[in-house]
Amino acid sequence: MNLKIFVRLALVGAVAAGLWFAIQILIWKKEADQAAFASIARPVSTVAIEPALSEVWQQFLPAIGSFTAIQDVMVTNEIEGKVTDIHFISGQYVDKGAVLVKLDTSVDVAELQALAADERLNDLQFERSKRLIKENTISKSEFDIAAARRDEASAMTRAKAANLRKKTIRAPFSGILGIRAIDLGEYLDSGSEIVSLHSLSPIYLDFGTPERFISKISINQQVFAEVHAYPEEVFEGRISAVEPGIDRATRNLRIRAEFPNANQKLRSGMFAEIKSTLSDRDDVITVPETAVAYTPYGNSVFVVNSEDGVQRAERRQIETGQVRDGRVAVLRGIAAGEHVVSAGHNKLRNGMEVTVEMSPTLSSHGGS
Repeated sequence: MNLKIFVRLALVGAVAAGLWFAIQILIWKKEADQAAFASIARPVSTVAIEPALSEVWQQFLPAIGSFTAIQDVMVTNEIEGKVTDIHFISGQYVDKGAVLVKLDTSVDVAELQALAADERLNDLQFERSKRLIKENTISKSEFDIAAARRDEASAMTRAKAANLRKKTIRAPFSGILGIRAIDLGEYLDSGSEIVSLHSLSPIYLDFGTPERFISKISINQQVFAEVHAYPEEVFEGRISAVEPGIDRATRNLRIRAEFPNANQKLRSGMFAEIKSTLSDRDDVITVPETAVAYTPYGNSVFVVNSEDGVQRAERRQIETGQVRDGRVAVLRGIAAGEHVVSAGHNKLRNGMEVTVEMSPTLSSHGGS
């Protein structure tokens, strides 16, 4: 019995000793691997850097709006008639008073000739009545009747002539015509749409701003606008009118700016993103937009510091502000003059050694 117990204890001891030696071998191997890994030189990343700049940024009041023609009408006819002549093509530029359409006037001309003949007859009768009244041959009432008939005939002739002129439709102002809405020989009722006419130079931009900014808006204030049709171009105008009242539904102040538009790139109805200049200017620290890493846990940059002649990248948490012309305003976390990694930071780790070169895209920023 005692022999069996002794054998079992011996086996347990042998197993424990084997496990201890195995663990020691694993620990020794891990330490050897760590020593070998430590002896391998870490790669040095090459990065481009730019300094954080101290700039003065002009402040803007952002808004959205749409362009509207300074004059924009649908040309219509006042009097009905059949189209006999069309003197324009779609999209054509026309001057004020240019003939656009003529309606049939054959009946009107004949009626005008008849009225003109009646007017001449009444003029003769009136002149005869003037002689007879002096000779007391006719009564004063007969003379007054002759005068009234003359005036009536003259008025009817002028009215018919005016109607006749209205059958020649002219451009009410200079501008660009839209797409023609009529055809030759078509009969037009009064008020029929013929063609749209737009005056686009200059052009208005209408937008609104919350009432709290009313003290910051003034006539001739500079306005910058960007449109989707020309993404690389910024258009400049000035505020020309401000609505005296506040919209009760939106509590917005309605503003109208005027933009020169000699090349007529801007068209009525275009959507615009607007920035109105304010008198305020802010001192800001800025870094390149490419230097900032945006994450849900906060924004950061890598700052390059030199320690004992070795340059290392330090991850720095920052608070960012506006983005303008490829640079980001840093509200907290960076001082002017510190160098940030603007390219090559994708493989960086905090404290990693780097070799640096100045960014070839570095340029001066006026901040105006």
